[in-house]
Amino acid sequence: MKRVTSHSHAGRYHGMPFDRVVLAHDERHLRRKVLTLQKGEQILVDLPEAIAFEHGDVLVLEDGRMAEIIAADEALYEVTPRDRRHLSELAWHLGNRHLPAQLEESRIVILRDHVIKAMLQGLGAKVTEITAPFHPLHGAYHSGNGHSHAHDHQHHDHAHG
Repeated sequence: MKRVTSHSHAGRYHGMPFDRVVLAHDERHLRRKVLTLQKGEQILVDLPEAIAFEHGDVLVLEDGRMAEIIAADEALYEVTPRDRRHLSELAWHLGNRHLPAQLEESRIVILRDHVIKAMLQGLGAKVTEITAPFHPLHGAYHSGNGHSHAHDHQHHDHAHG
């Protein structure tokens, strides 16, 4: 099995990838893992530290070949606000719940969750089911290790309204 020993970000490499690997947003955080490429070959990602990969980045194998990372389509909600102020309000509610979110100028994209959908609709948002690649923002507590931010309200002093 060939090993991945380095990487390059999208648009910063020369040459053509020999294959691709399709990964969901939560699978694109890698350090050491066996992956199966689209053509069936298995490779071992073996990096010195964990990396949060994005769509279009490449994994560089020890023999110099490159495999491109493709963001998988995921089951999502497109959240459409009334206006920019409403967008900020909706983003606050999602952030207060530490939910991964893709924030854009006129919409928010989140993973499907019927409870969150009902909350957003109750706040006046239009919520539409879509299937697309998901590119959530990484927050201030994102440590890059794939573990969730501990959130014991008993032990820290920031208020959640």
